[in-house]
Amino acid sequence: MDKFQKLKNSFNNAKKSEFYQTHFSNIQNEDIKTMSDFEKLPFTDKNDLRNSYPLGLQAVPDNEIVRIHSSSGTTGMPIIIPYTKKDVADWALMFKRCYQTAKITNLDRIQITPGYGLWTAGIGFQAGCELLGAMAIPTGPGNTEKQIQMMMDLKTTVICATSSYALLLAEEIEKRGVRDKIHLTKGVIGSERWGEKMRRRIADELNIKLYDIYGLTEIYGPGIAISCENQNAMHIWSDFIYCEIIDPKTGQILPDGEIGELVITTLQKEGAPLIRYRTHDLTRIVASECECGCNYPRIDTIFGRSDDMVKVRGAIIYPSNVDELLSSIDGVSSEYQIIIEHENGKDVLTLIFETETEEDYSLQETVKNKFKAKIGITPNVKAVKIGDLQRSEKKSKRIFDNRK
Repeated sequence: MDKFQKLKNSFNNAKKSEFYQTHFSNIQNEDIKTMSDFEKLPFTDKNDLRNSYPLGLQAVPDNEIVRIHSSSGTTGMPIIIPYTKKDVADWALMFKRCYQTAKITNLDRIQITPGYGLWTAGIGFQAGCELLGAMAIPTGPGNTEKQIQMMMDLKTTVICATSSYALLLAEEIEKRGVRDKIHLTKGVIGSERWGEKMRRRIADELNIKLYDIYGLTEIYGPGIAISCENQNAMHIWSDFIYCEIIDPKTGQILPDGEIGELVITTLQKEGAPLIRYRTHDLTRIVASECECGCNYPRIDTIFGRSDDMVKVRGAIIYPSNVDELLSSIDGVSSEYQIIIEHENGKDVLTLIFETETEEDYSLQETVKNKFKAKIGITPNVKAVKIGDLQRSEKKSKRIFDNRK
């Protein structure tokens, strides 16, 4: 079956849900005759999914649903995603592919630190691990003392974590002086964007090779794409997922190689098919063939989110811009926070960054000047010692916008 026919079938299946019956009320399958017709279909966004709470996305009868997962709902009504038995099996298969792409085998011991429960992370990592035939060590999040003890006693070879928690583990292992008792060789890291400097710190301190894994609750969960040995992009499982890259402002499809917002259509999902779903993740299609030999297409590492942007005194700021800036300055750690306040009638931005020497005024001046040159505004800057900024077992928050 060709790609276009798969898209039409997915459209038909999606229209069995209450949400898509309304969303596509004036569009029938026979109206979609070409890819151009498909590309004119209205997008689906997170607010659509929130408004469909609890089960407006469900496209099959209740007796076919075997599980639900949910977003956290920290920024609004949670999103409920129902799964059929096939959806669960397909997700495990994609996750197994991810491990295999990272050259992880059934001889590995995989410690899984992401959360379990309604969140999709932990159970996805475990299902793929078990399908691969490797040893799963499902520690879940938190209790760093026990994590490290299990890592040593069970000779864990692969760590699965958010980048924030991987950094915390690396720092705690170094602090305890037990690096020589750790048997890790690889890390599968996902859930949040991370800069090159943070990547190098985790890899160097744990002496492991790192792999980016990608996914989101609405589209199965993590495991729909992963980086390979070449480390410069992520292979995406195009037999399950169809990708478009659009201009976040206009919605127009961008050519391969241009950075824009990733839009995903599921090709085989039964419980809650999604058509042209706006992820808000910024990336690009990497059109060249990969030297690793894997024939699945690639998307670049996630650069940030279109909805993570903040505007301060006319300057547009993405966390990825700040990551890139700090990565270019020697002596600056990967960890930082930006605090935005409105004081005396104007916006004030303060950049707090970690460094080996807390009172390094020359370095603070360098950071201030380079921030002004790259971002376009002059920040207040403050250097703090490495470890002073709060670490997270989940995702790190970097920008705190306290303006009313």
